[in-house]
Amino acid sequence: MEEEEEAIGYLDKILEDEEDSEPGTPTSPGLGSPFLASKKGERDAGKGLEMRKLVLSGFLASEEIYINQLEALLLPMKPLKATATTSQPVLTIQQIETIFYKIQDIYEIHKDFYDNLCPKVQHWDSQVTLGHLFQKLASQLGVYKAFVDNYKVALETAEKCSQSNNQFQKISEELKVKGPKDSRESHSSVTMEALLYKPIDRVTRSTLVLHDLLKHTPADHPDYPLLQDALRISQNFLSSINEEIDPRRTAVTTPKGETRQLVKDGFLVELSEGSRKLRHVFLFTDVLLCAKLKKTAVGKHQQYDCKWYVPLADLVFPAPEESEPCPLVHAIPDHELEDMKMKISAIKSEVQKEKANKGQSRAIERLKKKMFENEFWLLLNSPTIPFRIHNRNGKSYLFLLSSDYERSEWREAIQKLQKKDLQAFVLSSVELQVLTGSCFKLRTVHNIPVTSNKDDDESPGLYGFLHVIVHSATGFKQSANLYCTLEVDSFGYFVSKAKTRVFRDTTEPQWNEEFEIELEGSQSLRILCYEKCYDKTKLNKDNNEIVDKIMGKGQIQLDPQAVPTKNWHVDVIEMNGIKVEFSMKFTSRDMSLKRTPSKKQTGVFGVKISVVTKRERSKVPYIVRQCVEEVEKRGIEEVGIYRISGVATDIQALKAAFDANNKDILVMLSDMDINAIAGTLKLYFRELPEPLLTDRLYPAFMEGIALSDPAAKENCMMHLLRSLPDPNLITFLFLLEHLKRVAEKEPINKMSLHNLATVFGPTLLRPSEVESKGHLTLASDIWSHDVMAQLQPGVLRLTLPEAAGIAPCLLVCSPPPACMCSAAWSRFRG
Repeated sequence: MEEEEEAIGYLDKILEDEEDSEPGTPTSPGLGSPFLASKKGERDAGKGLEMRKLVLSGFLASEEIYINQLEALLLPMKPLKATATTSQPVLTIQQIETIFYKIQDIYEIHKDFYDNLCPKVQHWDSQVTLGHLFQKLASQLGVYKAFVDNYKVALETAEKCSQSNNQFQKISEELKVKGPKDSRESHSSVTMEALLYKPIDRVTRSTLVLHDLLKHTPADHPDYPLLQDALRISQNFLSSINEEIDPRRTAVTTPKGETRQLVKDGFLVELSEGSRKLRHVFLFTDVLLCAKLKKTAVGKHQQYDCKWYVPLADLVFPAPEESEPCPLVHAIPDHELEDMKMKISAIKSEVQKEKANKGQSRAIERLKKKMFENEFWLLLNSPTIPFRIHNRNGKSYLFLLSSDYERSEWREAIQKLQKKDLQAFVLSSVELQVLTGSCFKLRTVHNIPVTSNKDDDESPGLYGFLHVIVHSATGFKQSANLYCTLEVDSFGYFVSKAKTRVFRDTTEPQWNEEFEIELEGSQSLRILCYEKCYDKTKLNKDNNEIVDKIMGKGQIQLDPQAVPTKNWHVDVIEMNGIKVEFSMKFTSRDMSLKRTPSKKQTGVFGVKISVVTKRERSKVPYIVRQCVEEVEKRGIEEVGIYRISGVATDIQALKAAFDANNKDILVMLSDMDINAIAGTLKLYFRELPEPLLTDRLYPAFMEGIALSDPAAKENCMMHLLRSLPDPNLITFLFLLEHLKRVAEKEPINKMSLHNLATVFGPTLLRPSEVESKGHLTLASDIWSHDVMAQLQPGVLRLTLPEAAGIAPCLLVCSPPPACMCSAAWSRFRG
């Protein structure tokens, strides 16, 4: 293809034969030859080493920034020490040594590491060895241990000194950090508090980079065992500094309680001894009991085993700022969660095929068992919202929930019971056995909430996209800073999918914000209304976030028969006296995936972008230029531009006019509703025969997104963008320059970068819909899990620099790197 011939870059070459068979699979005689197999192995090895270079280049760039940050922290230390011996010291020697403890040592370690790594990366050789550098770096983590042990005292000392000394306060509030060598930005201002946190953050970053390096280093490479050793040391270090040792024992010595009834029960993930455990939690009228279902032989009566219990009279919820720091939780990367969702969806499809073909029940059961195992893993590893309870006479217990709604329900149910006159008690072993034995009969939630537990006649839920506009809310008794979040159930648990902006100091917020929410077998939509808290003393130590107050919450069932699919349906949900007005409509996955390539070479819709630009003798298709110009002329301040749908007949009329090269097209554009013009532009990109970022580079983009280190991601994305054919690349940058200008008007048009990513992401980057052997792929599942999952906040977004004159943009994943500096743009263009 013409575009493929124009594409440049190493990754472009190594992706030419993505359809090759896996080693060991049946192939045709030609494909099975040892020569081709060895060639494929060479390509795979080359691909891994190229990714290795990208990871290292990104890490090197971030090391330079880190060293500059340490230098900025050290800069005031010498003059402060010089004044310490004068008659008017700013700080005492002891205070200086406490605040800047081990910073000089850490700086020297990383400066030495950087100086040795830099020439190896700049003069790259595929056989270069550098594992010993990472091994040496890991062996010096003892310095970090000393820093971490002193970190809290250092912060407290710095804060006290700032409060008592105006001169030090000014110094600590604005430290100057040098920009990278090739950056236009010479300095940036950072607080001392932020810089003191950098070493703690850096250990985690280095560990992530080691993961990425190992992933892309061949097992027979000399670096492999050295990197493994460095990773082992780093992981052990992270575990040791975060290990929570609680020697306190549960000691309950209060009188016996009274008759009880079951009020609420459900499955929760408990963080116990550093690992996640699925528990069945039972709330009785006077006690909270945490249990585990015993493993029993087939046919035997199932029983629960009590793990612990807390009488409600002794149960307290520690204030967020008083809670103990959360122990280290092994967080599963988002891309691994999404990969698991893809596997589950694939198995579901296999089950449906077996049923349709009346396959063997044994095969179906085997698939269902595998699906249950995968869903159980997802259920266990997805929750991240901390819910801590405390026994006033003993220890704390920490649950991880997927939904703030769920956390609020449990807290409210317990607090309601605690309003009664409760007495503390201790259960004898017999009483505890009887109570635990009653749980199996009394329970209201019988099955783990995974879809494989559903009966065949149960509703499969909705698959596709729910469009929701949160309009306004009334019923607040006093002014507050208010916002809403939206949650839907997905793979057996609820997930927060959207959040409105905060409407400040009002009793009648008017959000009028639209969201597109992916539904994966969803049956419920939840809306939660919050009062935003800006008090930094209310910091929750479990997740280092300020806790906002839930003002109200409500839930709506998503009935497939009732949810509108064409027109918006306005509704009101009531919650604790508060009324929230919203609208919604639904788009099925089949409709959202639809792509209709044109069989003709005339016109512009459904025609290759290279064909159109060559015919027009332009760098960017005329339709893109004209639609963008019209939107910028009179639609850039339109609320919900690119979000609000235009009239379908108007869009089709514009499509026909552009296809026919109608001479009156400019007149039509000037008279047409601006949302129809925006819709026409979106339709053009959706109907391209392949996405703007190409089918061919999609796997590489996904591999880049899977990288853990932000700098490596940026480096990889830059490399891939340079590999695009010229018409694709220039059109891509032209579009993103436009989106930058749209985003700058966010206070007026309400279109944030996240909203724009949600609109354009699926059309710019998505997998091919067809695979070999003539079978359609699970395109909808692949798209929704590989792409749409990346569109959630902080995962795949358009990162647009504020300062750069031209709008270089990256499709990057969480956590997002700093806006691309001019130096990065120069590297990209070069």
